[in-house]
Amino acid sequence: MANTNVALQITKQLLETKFHGKNMIYSPISIHMVLSLLAAKDNCPKLVSFLKSKSIADLNSLAGRLVTSTLVDAPTKGGPRLNFTNGLWVDKSVSLEESYKKVVLDIYKAALNHVDFKANPEQVRIQVNSWVEKETKGLIPQILQPGSVCTVTTHIFANALYFKATWDDTYFSKSTTKKHDFHLLNGDSIKRVPFMTSKCYHYIGAFDGFKILRLGFRTHDHDDLLKSTYKYEPRKFSMYWLLPDARDGLPALAEKVCSEPEFLDRHGPSYVRVGEFLIPKFKMTSRFGASGVLKKMGLGGVCDSMEIVHESVIEVDENGTTAAAATCGVLMCSSGKEYTPEKILDFVADHPFMFLIREDTTRTLLFMGQVLNPLAG
Repeated sequence: MANTNVALQITKQLLETKFHGKNMIYSPISIHMVLSLLAAKDNCPKLVSFLKSKSIADLNSLAGRLVTSTLVDAPTKGGPRLNFTNGLWVDKSVSLEESYKKVVLDIYKAALNHVDFKANPEQVRIQVNSWVEKETKGLIPQILQPGSVCTVTTHIFANALYFKATWDDTYFSKSTTKKHDFHLLNGDSIKRVPFMTSKCYHYIGAFDGFKILRLGFRTHDHDDLLKSTYKYEPRKFSMYWLLPDARDGLPALAEKVCSEPEFLDRHGPSYVRVGEFLIPKFKMTSRFGASGVLKKMGLGGVCDSMEIVHESVIEVDENGTTAAAATCGVLMCSSGKEYTPEKILDFVADHPFMFLIREDTTRTLLFMGQVLNPLAG
């Protein structure tokens, strides 16, 4: 729950500043991991507090669970293809404490690279970009722009996340996808937006002023988990649509969502028969410098000598969802289905909405964002 609280605070800040009036996709857990790596290095109480943790040990424990259990890949049958990896590039002049090196390698399972920033920072930048491109299956080819790494760089902390999953059921067919208007916040409409449609039953909740839709992703059966070399906890990945009733109601709904860490758990959808059902296909990319956002949230001093950049991409279609994220911190010298079938609900996402992808057992938020215009990219 602590990481959810941090995620919602970052989301609120992003929606009020860099992505006010824009489409957005980002990965809270990717940023969380880079900050955790930094906190473990410096034993930084301010970062521990910001991340809503009790101690460095608790942060490390969470990281260990994520990289070895919650977000580990298991490619045998059906379930999500996942890649959640960490990397650390350290200048050869910097001596890492053995205790930190052990944490990096054993807990964060990070790729540790000793490099020469002073002699060839551009070569290191290219190396980091290649690593991110590989770990995100080519979806993020250049996380670090030219000039972002220089001769006074001492560390680069990185996290990469790749997620590809098919829907838990054959909810949608390309043959039934149809064009429909999508209504913007300013009252205008976009014509001929491709909408996926479905009948029968879905998990939908209707509340005061908004609705929530949950679509599950296919996961591995129990036998697959028993045969795996990893120690799995049962996992359940889902995508949620948070749709205001009013066409211009997203800002108010976003404010409500971001102010209540237990929002999803308090507004659980039910398995109901659907009436009219439309959700748009969409594809988008978001990129931003996170350092300024984090400083506004109280991390001034901690982030003064570090430039943190984040990029995420997502595509949602009839088959499922593919998404990826990468975060790089460049540090410079300084310091089962039960339902009530008699209930019928419509879910027509033909106006701006929020979305998120979550592992429901641990409540880990992988991705979060909003769609103001599904054709804007």
